[in-house]
Parts: sequence; structure tokens; C-alpha cells
Amino acid sequence: MIISPARVPTTRRLAVTLYGYAFLTDLVLLYPVYVLLFSDTGLSVGQISSLFVLWSATGIVLEVPSGAWADAVSRRLLLVLAPLLPAAGFACWVLAPSTPAFAVGFLLWGAGGALRSGALEALVFTELDRLDATDRYARLMGRAHTAGVLGAAGSGALAGPVLAVGGYPAVGAASVLACLLAAAVATRFPEHRPARPVESPAIPGPTAAERRADGDELGWLATLRSGLAEAGADRAVRAALLLVPAVTAIWGGLDEYTGLLARETGVADATVPLLLLLLWAGMTAGGLLAPAGERLTTRGYAGLLVFAAAALAAGALVGRLAGFLLLAVAFAAFQLATVLADVRLQGRISGPGRATVTSVAGMATDLTIIAFYGGYAVVAGAAGNAVAFAVAALPYLAVAAWLAGSPAWRARTASATRHRGGAP
Repeated sequence: MIISPARVPTTRRLAVTLYGYAFLTDLVLLYPVYVLLFSDTGLSVGQISSLFVLWSATGIVLEVPSGAWADAVSRRLLLVLAPLLPAAGFACWVLAPSTPAFAVGFLLWGAGGALRSGALEALVFTELDRLDATDRYARLMGRAHTAGVLGAAGSGALAGPVLAVGGYPAVGAASVLACLLAAAVATRFPEHRPARPVESPAIPGPTAAERRADGDELGWLATLRSGLAEAGADRAVRAALLLVPAVTAIWGGLDEYTGLLARETGVADATVPLLLLLLWAGMTAGGLLAPAGERLTTRGYAGLLVFAAAALAAGALVGRLAGFLLLAVAFAAFQLATVLADVRLQGRISGPGRATVTSVAGMATDLTIIAFYGGYAVVAGAAGNAVAFAVAALPYLAVAAWLAGSPAWRARTASATRHRGGAP
């Protein structure tokens, strides 16, 4: 694929803005220590899990409506607003640390995540599609995931010293600042609204009442209806959509408990963020491997999940430094699998409700995570965090078996990429 010189600056602007936004969104110094803040305030593992459930429930309620809003109004606008909500929540946590303040913070954080989810992937894919460069999507999103992990790693490196010097208030202030900078960077995203495609008989078109008054552009209700219809009517989209929560939810949920697992090794609280750097290093490697991962067949992808599950279980049960090295390998594999699942989904979507369909995948992920949080609290309360991590690896074996019986991954993904105008 050759991109004309005139379009290269636009692609570069998109990439640089995407990487900066992802980095700052995760450069939150509270990330590696907020579970310690909850524990120090007196919350049990069950109470902490209930906060995570509230966090995910907020996403479930807002994911799809916000995705339709992004498709109907402006994806860039939602990306600007998204970091401002968790900034307010983080301020609540450190100014008035208590269960109600933590709950409010998670409500705001969940709302911010819902605004970003779907809108970011849809904006990036649409801009690349406009430039006939959708073959770059996996590379850009893999690097964006890596930029986010580097942001989290930076927070891990800085959180300990900042916590030692200024306590949780200083950590919270730095987190709020990072969110404000992310919102400023988001204003630099290019955005061009996609033209309305020819209506498909399988996906009913909007009614006159659902169209906006300014002509071809769809209103919020029509966009929501179109996106949900595509997710339900197109079998290939539906399969790709279901793969996202199947791969993402459990290891994404486990990430919230890594601080507790690290504390069980006996290290000091200020050392916990440094131990988590190993996991973030693994995720960095996984994101960078995304272009190579596109060559995986269905069996190769299933094998990747089995490998990741085995490393996860072994690392959790070994404990200490050696265990976290294995966990880093597992998180690298899971990060790669997550990026590839998103690539497959974006390649299958063809209607105008791209952010809506992507948000449906996000909502399904949140539903799965809620179920996971409940199960984790039960297992961890009875047998400890290490055993809970090991048990969490088992569902990936079922996902791998499901994939082994599905049509070829590589053929479907390559076909979808060519259909959107890119080269595999």
C-alpha cells in the first residue's frame, strides 16, 4: 500500500496524537496504589470488588448510548471529555477518602471510560479508511496500547517516590494533572465524518424522523439503531464482537488485583509499583507484536491463549519475583490477543455505527468483568489471591477450544481488511 505524500502528515498527526493520548490517559499515579488506598481505608477484598462492580456497571449503562452519541455527534468531542470525569473522581478519592467517595470516583471513571470506548477505535479506523490505510490499524493500535502501558509503567516508577514524599494527596494531584493534559491532547485528533453508506436489506435504514434536520447525517437514535442492527444481523460481526469480551474481560479484571498479589510477596508498599513494572513491560512487548500477530491462524491464536493461561496460572502459584516474570509473559500474550481481537472486529464492521458496535463489545466486556469480580472475591476470600489468579486462567482454555472449531481467523481478517480498502 502506497500513501501519497500529501496524506502522510495527516497519518502522522493521527498517530502522534493517538500515542500521546494513550500515554497520558494511563499516566495516572493512582493506578498502582489505589487498591492500597482502599485497603488502608479499611475496605476488604469483597468491598473492593464491589467498587469494581460499580465501575463496570457504569460502563454497561453508558457504553452503547455513548457510542451512538460518538457516531451521531463527534468522536473527538467525547475523547476530549473522557479524561475530565476521572480527574474529578481522583480528586474525590484523595480529598475525602471513604467508601462513598470511592464509589463516586468509580462512577465518574466508568463514565469517562464509556465515552472513550468505541469512539477512539472508530475515529482511528475511519481516518485510516479515508486515507486507504486500514492495513496500518493493527500497527497503530498495537503501539497505542504500548503507549498506554508505558504511561502505566511511568506511573509505577513515579508513584512510589511521590507517595513516600507527599502521600496520597500528591499522587492524586499528579493523576488529575495527567487527565487534564490528555483532554488537551485529544483536541488535536483529526476527524472527518464518514459518508452515509448504501442501506443493506439486512440492516434497516433510519426513518425520516430519525434523521437529523441537516440532511444525510444520522441522528443519535438512528445511529444507535443502525449499530445495534449490524451487531445483531451480521453473523461475522457478531462472532468478532463476542471474541472481544471472551479474550479481554478476565485478564483485564485481574489487572486490578495485581497490587494485592504483589503485596502478598512481602514487599513494602512503596515497592509494589516497581514490581508491577514487570507486568507493564510484558504488556508493552505484547502491543508491539501486533503486526506480527496478524499472521496467526485460528489454531495459532488459540495456542496463544493456552500459552498465556498456563503462564498466568504458573506465575501466580510460584509467587515472588520469578512468579511475576511469568505473569509478565502471560500479560504480554493477553495484550497481543486483545489487540488482534479488536483488529478483527473493526475489519468486520461496515455500517455507519462503528463506535456503537465497538461499544456493544465494550458493554459485553463489562458484563463479563462484573461476573468475574464476583467470582474472584469468592475464590480469593477462601483461598487467597494466588489461587484466584490461577483459577482465572481456566476459562481461556474454553475460549481456545471454541476458536479451534471456528472458521479460519487469518482468512476472515485479511478478507475484511481488503474489503475496507487496505492491504493485509
